[in-house]
Amino acid sequence: MSRNLHEFLRKNMEIAINDFGMVTEGDRILVGLSGGADSFSLLHLLSSRKIYVSNNISIIAVHLDLGFDPENQEVMDKLRAHLTLHQFEFHIEKTDIGPLAHSDYNKLNPCFLCSRIRRKRIFELAEKYGCNKIAFGHHKDDIVETLLINIFYGREISTMKPKQDLFGGKYYIIRPLAYLWENMLKKYTAQQQFPVFETKCPTGEVSKRKAVKDILRQLRRDQKHIKENVFNLNYSQTWKTWKN
Repeated sequence: MSRNLHEFLRKNMEIAINDFGMVTEGDRILVGLSGGADSFSLLHLLSSRKIYVSNNISIIAVHLDLGFDPENQEVMDKLRAHLTLHQFEFHIEKTDIGPLAHSDYNKLNPCFLCSRIRRKRIFELAEKYGCNKIAFGHHKDDIVETLLINIFYGREISTMKPKQDLFGGKYYIIRPLAYLWENMLKKYTAQQQFPVFETKCPTGEVSKRKAVKDILRQLRRDQKHIKENVFNLNYSQTWKTWKN
């Protein structure tokens, strides 16, 4: 079962990669490793032997410790041990991004500032390590939720792009897990026993994303395909025109 799940995830990841031209031969890819099931799955799937996508790429895993838990040395040691065991090139960095974004002068929008500073540092590290692609573990649930967040709170119809060029094409953000649901990635993570951990963000339980997750959970009690319907609408209205 474990092997079958791996092949299912890998195949659907490669379909998404090919649909949007996310990976090309010779790419140097920075994989954002948050510590969750999605980012661990992305790192291992993208590093595994591929059939329909070039294997002539190099990958570096990058984890930014946001500084919410100053006593998490054991967690970081387990992460280093895992990455070393699987022979990944990696960069782990301690930061104070979390406390800074949640400081008194920025109480109204900590998520925005946290995301902005994290992205800035990611780009700096991409420059340092010679990466032209930055891969994030955003999946179908993230895409559906972001669409609804932007509608409900931002008064616009938009969501994450599978592939996004930045700074005139110097970098590309790619989302190879765009065709995969979160529950499948969590199942894979449990089977593979990845050392997942959660960032102790004080905003997590009261965030807009948490509110949208709760709404979708309630709606699915009556209509179990509602997330698929929203994703397919987004795909047909926007993404379909971007495919190669």
